[in-house]
Amino acid sequence: MRHFVPGLRQPLRPAALCAALAMAWAGCAAQAQPAAGVVAGGSTAPQAPGRALDRIRTTGTVVIGHRESSVPMSYVAHGTPMGYSVDVCLQVAQALGRHLKLPAPRVAYRLVTSGNRFDAIEKGEVDLECGSTTNTAARRERVAFTIAHFIASSRIVVQSGKPYSRIEDLDGKTLASTVGTTNIDSLAREAAAKSVRVKIEPAKDHAEGFGWVVDGKVEGFAMDDVLLFGLRASHSRPEDLKVIGKPMTIEPYAIAFERGNPELKAVVDAELRRLIQARELHRLYDKWFTAPIPPHGLNLHMRMPHLLVDSLKYPSDFVPQ
Repeated sequence: MRHFVPGLRQPLRPAALCAALAMAWAGCAAQAQPAAGVVAGGSTAPQAPGRALDRIRTTGTVVIGHRESSVPMSYVAHGTPMGYSVDVCLQVAQALGRHLKLPAPRVAYRLVTSGNRFDAIEKGEVDLECGSTTNTAARRERVAFTIAHFIASSRIVVQSGKPYSRIEDLDGKTLASTVGTTNIDSLAREAAAKSVRVKIEPAKDHAEGFGWVVDGKVEGFAMDDVLLFGLRASHSRPEDLKVIGKPMTIEPYAIAFERGNPELKAVVDAELRRLIQARELHRLYDKWFTAPIPPHGLNLHMRMPHLLVDSLKYPSDFVPQ
């Protein structure tokens, strides 16, 4: 499955890329197994708020906040947190260990949700939030972000047997989206902009909202396209579901961490640039999007979108909004 942003199918030069990204985001606004040293498990004891590097230096442990069902970005399979974002964070954790001269930095996992992920960072419960989290201006008031490692767009999944192909077809229907995400707001904006009357039910997580569509409780579930295709591929009968509509937003996914810590940000940004320049990020992408993944050996067959390919040529944490 190939997913491209309309009008951005060809490689862009730096100026054109910046302009395209700015136009796209502005337009939307208007409308694995654990590595050595990893401590498996879904939670860790809360840590005192403060500077993350000091905590890591003292404990010798980097705490990764992960999601439960954001396939293939960050999820749990066979009792182990895994996914593309988790693998990226494991590389960052090792870089933090090198920076702090820790002989064998450990990694511990803590399960977070869309609703509590930023609280967990602010409270010092996690050092790196490694899920499917979009970098936005409002969120940057609470946490810091590094360079985007994925760019998604918000769309809607519905039952294949229903006569829906765009949001206008869902007038008068009940839709769902996950609480605490950008998607629940963008769905409301898109519906209002197109004079579509919808009732929006907030789901506690992606699995619940998707399940409501499968069970017929709601007509559609709005979420980032990559997560929708992951949920669809994980379903026992993927052909019973389809992803519809034009992109409602562009979602630059990035690792979130403690705000106001220049030393931490410098280390995290440097490691992301190294992964990109050494093409290790591309290898990790292929592992999770173009090859079979746990727990059922599904292959999303999703080549890297051109917008992400072009953005990685000029790595930056800049997001227009």
